[in-house]
Amino acid sequence: MTDQNSTQDNILIVAGGKGLRMGESIPKQFLPIGNKPILMHTIERFHRFHSGLHIILVLPESQKAYWAELCETYQFKIPHTIASGGTTRFHSVLNGLSHIHNTQGITGVHDGVRPFVSQSTIGNCFAKAREFGAAIPTIPLIDSIRELTETSSLSRPRNNYQLVQTPQVYKTLWLKEAYKQAYKEIFTDDASVVEAAGHEVSLAEGNPENIKITSPFDMIVAQALAEKENF
Repeated sequence: MTDQNSTQDNILIVAGGKGLRMGESIPKQFLPIGNKPILMHTIERFHRFHSGLHIILVLPESQKAYWAELCETYQFKIPHTIASGGTTRFHSVLNGLSHIHNTQGITGVHDGVRPFVSQSTIGNCFAKAREFGAAIPTIPLIDSIRELTETSSLSRPRNNYQLVQTPQVYKTLWLKEAYKQAYKEIFTDDASVVEAAGHEVSLAEGNPENIKITSPFDMIVAQALAEKENF
């Protein structure tokens, strides 16, 4: 058991996809890119960043046995705790947080299907969260954007907006306290939950390759990135 007076940093990796948009019978996080399933690449990124991170993998109950088979098949040995997924991402994170008992460090939350997060993005987020309490990675918009109204649409200056990625990293105490709130539909990510609890969220530099793989097109991009990075 972890000494409550020591500092423990954590990463929750949330993997609740069913593969519906991908058109596959296998959930997207288990699809292979390069030499192993997407989810294993994602976990490796954080283990490479800091081998002492407490890794908590949040999976639907129905996928746990298959994950265990994959770990055996690929001889995947990186230590991690398994938590059960919930009905929404909010509830999945809440379940993952129940496995964290030491609140002295910081905790990140990352999408299981973002295997191309860079070491610098992870480092930026953890460093800023340690300094300011909350940090999320973002990248600038490239395309023009429009806001939909009831009858039309309006042009909006893209420089006023950023695309949000993960890992989103927070003081563990802040995150656990924020997730004591009742669920609301506006909670689309952890930053929205933490902001609703009264905390300001800092922005850190993300990396464009840190895509969320959710569609067949994303898989084409992912295979190209995997080839470039020698996955």
